Amino acid sequence: MSVCKKIKVMQKIKLAIAGYGNVGRGVEYAISQNDDMELVAIFTRRNPIEIIPVTSGVKVYKFEEVEKHIPSIDVMMLCGGSATDLPEQTPYLSTLFNCVDSFDTHARIPEYFAAVDDNAKKSKKVSIISTGWDPGLFSLLRVLGMSCIPNGCDYTFWGKGVSQGHSDVIRRIKGVKFAVQYTIPVEDAMAEVRKGNNPKLTIRQKHIRECFVVVEQDADFQYIEQTIKTMPHYFCDYDTFVHFISEKEFNTKHIQMPHGGFTFRTGTTGSDNIHKQCMEFSLQLGSNPEFTANVMVAYARAAHRLYLKGEVGAKTVLDIPVGMLVQKTMEELRKSVL
Repeated sequence: MSVCKKIKVMQKIKLAIAGYGNVGRGVEYAISQNDDMELVAIFTRRNPIEIIPVTSGVKVYKFEEVEKHIPSIDVMMLCGGSATDLPEQTPYLSTLFNCVDSFDTHARIPEYFAAVDDNAKKSKKVSIISTGWDPGLFSLLRVLGMSCIPNGCDYTFWGKGVSQGHSDVIRRIKGVKFAVQYTIPVEDAMAEVRKGNNPKLTIRQKHIRECFVVVEQDADFQYIEQTIKTMPHYFCDYDTFVHFISEKEFNTKHIQMPHGGFTFRTGTTGSDNIHKQCMEFSLQLGSNPEFTANVMVAYARAAHRLYLKGEVGAKTVLDIPVGMLVQKTMEELRKSVL
C-alpha cells in the first residue's frame, strides 16, 4: 500500500503598488528580494502606457480601477507623497484593502491615524501607517531608549542626505532650473550628545542646510540666494549655504538620493545618577526611497499576518512585534537570533 504525502505549497502574499515614483519603484525591487511575496499590479494616476515595470508580466492600471481588483490583492502599498496624496488615498483605500504607507508628516500623525483607523475598522482591514525610518525605525528606537533610560533626553539628527521637500521648494523659485538640498548634522553638537552632557540645542545648532543650484539663463543669483536663506519654515532658522553650479556638475554629483541619520537617548542611572548612559542608532543610506520601500515591504508581511489573525484598524510600528516583520518563525528566531 503506497502512502501519498501531501506537499504544502506556500501561498505568496500578493502586493500591489499605488503610485510609481521613487518609492514605488523601490517597493517593486524590494518585493523581488522576498520570496514569500509577489507583485500583482501597479496603479497610477499617469497614463499606464508610460510605465514599464521591472517585474515581467505585471500589469499597470489607472488608479481609478483599484476597486475592480479587490479579490486579487492582499496588501496595497501606498507610495504617494505625504503632503497631498496619502491624506486622501490611505483613508479611501483602507475601506478596500489592507494597506501600508510611509506618511511622514510627524505633527499630523494623530489626526491621520484616526481617519485611517475609522475606515479600516469599518471595512475589517489592517492599515499600517508611517512606516519607513523616521517616522518608523527611529520611532521604535526612541521608545526603546526612553524605556531603558527614563532619566534622560532624546536627540535626533538627520543626514547627511537629500531633503526632497526642501529641494522641491528651491526649484519653485523663479530662475532656478535644478536644485538639491542636503541636510547635514553639526558634528560638534553630536559630540556633546555622545559625551552624555544632555545639551539644550536650538534648530540652528543641530543642522546645516547646503544647497546646490543650477539657474536659468539671465537669472538673478542674488535674488535666488536671498530667497532661499530667508525662507520661513525651511531655511531662515538654519545656517544655510548656497552654491551655484553647472548643469553638468549637477548631473554628475547630485542626482542620487542618499540620506541617513542618528537617534540618541542619553541620561544617567544609579542611586545618585552619576553613571552616564548613551544609546545610539544610525543609518547611512545610499538610497533613501529604496530603504524606505524595504521597510514598507517588511510591514506588509506584518499587515497580512495581523489580518489573518483577525486584527482590524490602523496600526503603527509601535503596535507591531518585530518578529512579525521577517519570514522566519518565532522558533527559528529564538534559535538563530535571540
